[in-house]
Formats: sequence, C-alpha cells, structure tokens
Amino acid sequence: MPADYLPVLIYLCVAFGIALALLGLGLLLGRGQRDERKLEPYECGFDAFEDSRMRFDVRYYLVAILFIIFDLEIAFLFPWAVALDAIGYQGLIAMGIFLLVLVVGFVYEWRKGALEWD
Repeated sequence: MPADYLPVLIYLCVAFGIALALLGLGLLLGRGQRDERKLEPYECGFDAFEDSRMRFDVRYYLVAILFIIFDLEIAFLFPWAVALDAIGYQGLIAMGIFLLVLVVGFVYEWRKGALEWD
C-alpha cells in the first residue's frame, strides 16, 4: 500500500526542488535594490493617506457582498449541473431556493446603488 504513494512523494520532492531552485535563482540574479519608495506601505496601488482605522464607505461592503453572491452562485451551479440526474427534483427545488436567495441579495445590491459605478 505505501508503494502506491511513491509517485506522490516523487512529485512533491520535484515540486519542492523546483521551488527552491527558482527562489535561489531569484536571489542570485535579482538586483535586490532597496529604496524608500519600495518599502513604503501602500494599498491597492495607492499611497497610504490616512489612518488605517478610518471608516470605509458602505459601497465597499456592497461590492464585496456582490462579489460573494456571484462567486457562490458559480461555485454551486457547476457541481449541481453535473449531478442533476442523480439528485432529481429535490435537488432542483433546493437549487431554486438557493438561487432565489441570491436574487434577493442581487435586488438589494441594485436598490442600494452598488451597481452604479460613479
């Protein structure tokens, strides 16, 4: 039985070796120039301009909720579509309820104006 895991062990050793080789090449061939500009904190490509504990606009959270809604929808629709024959009408009803909840969240986002990109 342990011999069945030998290919996995070889794969992990090769992957680890390649990772170490690439890190070593980066250290050897990289310029490694450090300047103040590279070491400054930034967020999303912008310089930090206020305290990190400042309040965020509610639109940030609305966009995050919108992303979660569509991300969950796609993540659950693929396996459901593959297994639709096996789960039958009960699975169809469960997915209908799930999609209804997602539509309610989408309508909420729409009414709050999260889809309007100013």
